[in-house]
Amino acid sequence: MPDPTSPPRMQRLPAVVGLFFLSPICAEYLIGYAESIGNPLEMLAGLLVLGPLYGAVAVLIREFARRAGRGWPSILLLGSAFGLLQAGLIDQSLFNPEYGGEVDIPYWDAERQPTLVQSLGVSANHVLDFVGGHIIWSFAAPIAVVESCVPGLARRPWLGRPGMAVMVALYLIAAALVFNDHLETEQFMATQTQMAATAAIALLLAVAAFAIPRRSSLAAGSVPRPFFIGLLALAALTVQTLSAPTWSGIVLAAAALLLAGALLLHFSARAAWTQRHVLAAAGAALVVNAAFSFVVEPLGNPSYVMKYISNAAIMLGVLSLLAWAFMRLCRAEAAADRVVSGEKS
Repeated sequence: MPDPTSPPRMQRLPAVVGLFFLSPICAEYLIGYAESIGNPLEMLAGLLVLGPLYGAVAVLIREFARRAGRGWPSILLLGSAFGLLQAGLIDQSLFNPEYGGEVDIPYWDAERQPTLVQSLGVSANHVLDFVGGHIIWSFAAPIAVVESCVPGLARRPWLGRPGMAVMVALYLIAAALVFNDHLETEQFMATQTQMAATAAIALLLAVAAFAIPRRSSLAAGSVPRPFFIGLLALAALTVQTLSAPTWSGIVLAAAALLLAGALLLHFSARAAWTQRHVLAAAGAALVVNAAFSFVVEPLGNPSYVMKYISNAAIMLGVLSLLAWAFMRLCRAEAAADRVVSGEKS
């Protein structure tokens, strides 16, 4: 029987669909590196695989966390587990010394070699870029933005068991297609040790997501305004994006992300923390990549006119989405204030 406390399906479905497609857009199209960036039709077609590959996972991460009454630490840990599986097992870009298949990636060695740990066959720079990128842009930021668009449903489940089963099936099909394509085009396979270690670490991260203690209560104290939270996230992600693929650059990027993350975790434990703060941090992540897309050199030989048109369209879309989410939050807060005022009177 349906849960009588569950929101109507027509309220939940747009949120699911929105997250299903926003996640792959943020993961693959936002930064503008793909050769399809100058071909809107090819980008739309790509969502048929990228939606299940990223969007289904984003929906599942959110569902598992919210159903368990968990918050952002759990979502980030689950995001890191899936990000590791994607880069380590599915497309194996984390281990491949000549990734790209038929597409020549001219900067691959320059970004991999300086921080390559030979004994592991892994570049520290790639770990930060690939796994960290999935955590922030594939999963966390899209979840935060879509939840801000539906503030009344932000902490509630959106799917029942049949819907979650559909998402699992879609992901498995997409992952199988990508893995099969990897086998055909890359002519590379990670070692059994690398794959086993990747799977084990991902499992530990997933277990940790539900093993960490829940917050029993929120602390008193003030928090910075959402604008300053956005600036903090913007600064940290800009440092991470601009850092050189060297050991010193990795240390700088990791320090910036860890410092910003620690501050966000500290302030989010206070009662004054709101969904506006969450949206500010997530919005900064989207804006950083959308802005840097204008100077990113895409793969292949796309039309630069179409590239910049696509970059501008995505930036406009990001700003419009963030503005709409902000207005939705304002309306929800105003409605809540009216209810409180009515109860007091």
